[in-house]
Amino acid sequence: MVAAKVKSALRIVALDEAAEAQSLQRGQALADARAMIPALDAVDQDETADRALLAALADWAERYTPLVALDPPDGLILDITGCTHLFGGETALVTDCLTRLVAQGFLARAAIADTPGAAWAVARFDRAIRVLPGEARAALIDLPMAALRLEGETVSALERVGLKRIGQIIDAPRAPLAARFGSNLIRRLDEALGRVEESISPRRPVAAFIAERRFAEPIVTDDDIAATIVALAARLAPGLEAQGTGARRFELALFRVDGVVARLGVGTSRPVRTPEHVSALFAEKFAGLAEEIDAGFGFDMVRLSVPETAPDAPAQIDLVGDAAADADLAQLIDRIGARLGPDRVQRVVGRDSHIPERSEAFPIAGTPEDGIDTPMPAASGPIDRPLRLFPHPEPVEATAAVPDGPPIHFRWRRALYRVTRVEGPERIAPEWWRSDDGFTRDYFRVEDAAGNRFWLFREGLYGLEAMTPRWYLHGVFG
Repeated sequence: MVAAKVKSALRIVALDEAAEAQSLQRGQALADARAMIPALDAVDQDETADRALLAALADWAERYTPLVALDPPDGLILDITGCTHLFGGETALVTDCLTRLVAQGFLARAAIADTPGAAWAVARFDRAIRVLPGEARAALIDLPMAALRLEGETVSALERVGLKRIGQIIDAPRAPLAARFGSNLIRRLDEALGRVEESISPRRPVAAFIAERRFAEPIVTDDDIAATIVALAARLAPGLEAQGTGARRFELALFRVDGVVARLGVGTSRPVRTPEHVSALFAEKFAGLAEEIDAGFGFDMVRLSVPETAPDAPAQIDLVGDAAADADLAQLIDRIGARLGPDRVQRVVGRDSHIPERSEAFPIAGTPEDGIDTPMPAASGPIDRPLRLFPHPEPVEATAAVPDGPPIHFRWRRALYRVTRVEGPERIAPEWWRSDDGFTRDYFRVEDAAGNRFWLFREGLYGLEAMTPRWYLHGVFG
């Protein structure tokens, strides 16, 4: 039995069948319960642990349907429309669900009905597991008012005037009931009877494409999992191709026989639907995991879904080989991202600016900012920029023979460097459309006596933009 503080008093919030057999009830004061049963065993409620457990059960329940909603504090709502045939019917599905939960040590109740409200009521206040279509009214008539998911104050107010069963208000005039007990009473009744449509909010968005496989004998080895991924990806490919799309993200769910669910996701830089490519991505994902996935006694169900897609129209393959090279690059990016994480793979992308720190960007590969389909043009001449460019130019103390001439020596990070060779200047002006972009820069490639080469610039034209131009070191060569 579980107890928690409710309105400054310890009350029973959960109890098992043995406690119910002793005439204990949910909501009863713990002191009254101990007076009835002195040896009563009660534990404090841990709401954080309860929420985590409910979320884990929701993951497990996705073996029956991807539409699983949380119904806190102790319930789940499953939309099993179109899924029952996979289990031999509605009754077989409920039986399988309850059997598995009992095997995991849970005391569970379940019911299937046309509406979430009717299923909620029957699961908690009746022993039936299935309400036939159109029979919600008959199933609710003898149930208590609490079966309508009403607040405790409303239920108490109804009981004080002798309204204890749902059947007493089903055909009663609605206006007086709403005026005295609130419109929520009428809304909950209509939802349970199906007069008002009630939707559930699945905790996970439903993927556009889903393929799954169930096993009579659980699989354990990596080879079996890899073969299953290839088979599931092959089942998804025709649907993707028919819609002219490819997957930008795949999610793999491994359902263990003891209820634990392992989930893995991989992204792609380009839309893909080739089974071999998908299998290679997950192989890299498995290899990059800090710890191996514990298969336990095996996985009895594997699901592969595509939560994100993108257009992937057929394209003519050129004869030069550029298309094949681009495809190989995309696969390389995907495999590195699967192993190291997608945010660890970046590409150099050109920007419309001559200012060095703004002329390039490093977006995550495969994102819309990547520009993978429009790579930077290749350099047409020798590279005259340093390979090591500082994120921000660092100020230096430099001395020049003439105000607009090259430096003869400079001090950087407390060290003095004497210039023996110099090339430049290379003048870079700011963009005319940016009013706060600073001054013109004159860049020099310099070398000291030890052979170290630096890239310095003087900011501001002498006499025009600044009377005392400032010097900065922007990068080093080699």
